[in-house]
This record gives sequence, structure tokens and C-alpha cells, in this order.
Amino acid sequence: MTRESDYKLVSRLKPIRIIIPILIGLLVVGWFIVKEIDTEVLKHLKFTWRSLFWLIVAWSCMIGRDLGYMIRIRILSEKDLNWLQAFRVIMLWEFTSAITPSTVGGTAVAVVFVHKEGISVGRSTSIVLATSFLDELYFVIMFPLILLIVGGDILFSTSLQGTGMTLLNNLTIVAATGYLIILAWVILVGYGLFIDPHKIKSTLIYLFRLPFLKRWKGSAIKAGDDIVESSHELKRQPFSFWLKAFTATFLSWTSRYWVANAILVAFFAIDQHFLIFARQLVTWIMMIISPTPGGSGFAELILGRYITDTIPGDPVLATGIALAIAIIWRAISYYPYLIIGALIAPGWIQKKFIKPTFKTPYKAT
Repeated sequence: MTRESDYKLVSRLKPIRIIIPILIGLLVVGWFIVKEIDTEVLKHLKFTWRSLFWLIVAWSCMIGRDLGYMIRIRILSEKDLNWLQAFRVIMLWEFTSAITPSTVGGTAVAVVFVHKEGISVGRSTSIVLATSFLDELYFVIMFPLILLIVGGDILFSTSLQGTGMTLLNNLTIVAATGYLIILAWVILVGYGLFIDPHKIKSTLIYLFRLPFLKRWKGSAIKAGDDIVESSHELKRQPFSFWLKAFTATFLSWTSRYWVANAILVAFFAIDQHFLIFARQLVTWIMMIISPTPGGSGFAELILGRYITDTIPGDPVLATGIALAIAIIWRAISYYPYLIIGALIAPGWIQKKFIKPTFKTPYKAT
């Protein structure tokens, strides 16, 4: 990894790029307001001191999510990253994920973030791959548990009338597709990191020789090299190391999935908390196939339709209320990362890549 290649990756983090996901999100919000949210709906969202308290709880859940991420990256780096460095890495990582499609995410650039905070390239790759593995492992474990506890019929028994989108009218297929992608990634990376990295590398190279995959062969070889190098680094870690890292992962993602619950409690008496939690998790699984930056538009539409039947009151107004809740949910769980990242990224790039130039002092002759 050269300085030039590093800079080429992070140069994509220009604040101007936040315009795309914001515009997509605003277009979807505008469509919601025109089509399905009227003044009668907004009257049911009464802001009180109780509302303010639970909205603060929702923000606190997002803080808990980021705190879990920071704890985990310090564990994975064996505390070679201090708290400030961990905060910078996580915020930049989230910013990258927010301005790139969910299928791309910020993982590739995250190696550069960690490396530029003083960690070697090999260890940075190991940390990022381990992070990705733990994140997806959470989904792989939690999704079947949720299906077992809640039941598939209840979990997916919601009407998406009016969306006009066939894809969104079959949540089971969308969720299953996202889950299978995640499961394949966990098996691939897990086998490579802990069992036989060279076989995974050979398999990747073989697969990407196929005509329709050949254009990504270079990236596949690089991924194989990363897995081999990371395997040597991570195999030496004891079980307690992984237990602590996964506990931090559990804290992070579980905190995120209570955000919508807290927002709903701010306005209504809710008694289906675990179902709402489960549907948020499934929403994030479905977002893995979203082609838009950070899932913009897709996420609001999915969750807005998906929690309709959990809102008490008039079913006629429930759809509009759920969409309004989904907008607040994204305002708390997504857009702050665009702002924080846009504030941090320029200074970080300047400091890490662009050396200051000093004029030669004038000397009198």
C-alpha cells in the first residue's frame, strides 16, 4: 500500500459527496409528504417533555453504538489506538459508509484510516477484516434467533400497499437474499482467517477468472493476500480476545436497533418492542442490497412500511405516522455521520497526506 494509493482512496471523502445521499433522502421524504403524510398525521406526533426525553434516549442509543465500535477497535488494536484515534477512525468509517452504496460500504478505505493512525498495513488489514467478520457474524447469529423467537409469519406479516415496488412487496425474499450474502461472507472470511487462508485465496483467484468477473480479478487477488496476512495476525489471539471483541460488537449493534423503539415511545404507548427491534435488524439486512449511498431512500421506505402495524390507533393514519417516524429515525441514525464526517475528513486528509510547505526565510546579503 503506497502513499499515492492511500490518497487515491481517501480523496473520495470530499464533503461535496454528501449532497448525493442528502438529495436522495430529501426526494424520498418529499415523496412521503406529498403522497402519504398529511396534517392529520402530524397532529398525532405531539412533542412534549416526555417526547424530548425519549428522543434523547434514541440519540443515546446511537452514542452507545459508536462507543461499542470504539471499544472494539481498541480491543482489536490491542489498545495501540487511543480513544481519540478510535473516534476519528469510526467517524470517518461511518462517513464513508454513508456516502457509498451499502454493497460497497467503507471497509476498503477503513484500512487506510487505521494505518494512518500509526498501525502497520498488515495489522490494519487484520483489524478491518476482523471488524467486518464480527459485524456480519452478529447478523448471522441474531437473524435465526429472531425468527425462532418472533416467528416468520409475524416478522414478515406487514402490508406494503401503495409502494408500487414489487421488490418491497416481498420482504421475505429481500431479507433472505441479504442474509445469504452475509452468511457467504462470514463463511468465506471465517474459513480464510482461522482455517486455511491459502485455499480461500486460490478459490477467489479461480472464481475471478470467469469472464463476467475478470474485471475484478486484481481486487480478488488483493483480498486473498489480505486474508492470508490477516490470518497469521489473528490466529495467535486467545478466546478471551474474541469474546471481548464480540461483546463490544453486540453492544454496538443492539444499541442501534433500539433507536426506533425509543422514537416510537416518544409519541405512543408501545407494547411490541421486541418485534420492532427484530424488524429494524431485518431492515439493515435488507439494506445490504441497496444500490443507493448509505441506503438513502431505501431505508426510509422499508422501515416506514415495515413498522406500520406496530403503531396503535387508527390504521388509516398508521402508514403516514410510520413514515414520519422513519424520517426521524434516519435523522438520528444516519445524517449526523454525514455532518461529522464532512467536518473531520478535510482536516484529517490535510494532516495525514498533504505536507505543509514552508517558505525559505529571506536572508539579507
